[in-house]
Amino acid sequence: MLLVWPVVAGCSVYSFTGTNIDPTVKNISIQTFQNNASNGPSFLSQRFTEDLKDYFQRNTSLKITPRDGDLQFEGQIIAYDFAPAAIQKQNGVDQAGVNRLTVQVRVRFTNTKDPKQDFEQTFQSYDDFPATQDVARINNDPTAIRRITNNIITDVFNKSVANW
Repeated sequence: MLLVWPVVAGCSVYSFTGTNIDPTVKNISIQTFQNNASNGPSFLSQRFTEDLKDYFQRNTSLKITPRDGDLQFEGQIIAYDFAPAAIQKQNGVDQAGVNRLTVQVRVRFTNTKDPKQDFEQTFQSYDDFPATQDVARINNDPTAIRRITNNIITDVFNKSVANW
């Protein structure tokens, strides 16, 4: 037990949630991520922004502030695209067996306490759906889209405060 204590005591900015946040960082501001993708559902902007805030609240002790946080996020949803992902021959005709929905989000992160941590990066994730599933139904299914955006949120979190 004595050997473990110096290692834990010497690591003042690491937490057991995997974050690496400077103790002087107290709050975070997350601006609404505008949906600049021409074909994304109307709820995407608000849902993504709120889910990002919720993720940080669940996984850190940072307080959300409307603006000028120690950590600042802003950006936009830049792509929301369906494309065939698995082409199959059916009766001699090439057809999509699976359609892939890809979402890309451009994120600008500012760390006012340590500007070396700042970044601007595009994050992307996708999910595959049977080609028989109607695209309009997927667009109106927040659960399906949330699977994709949760992957992006996890990547943003890891890049910004877990330094992965």
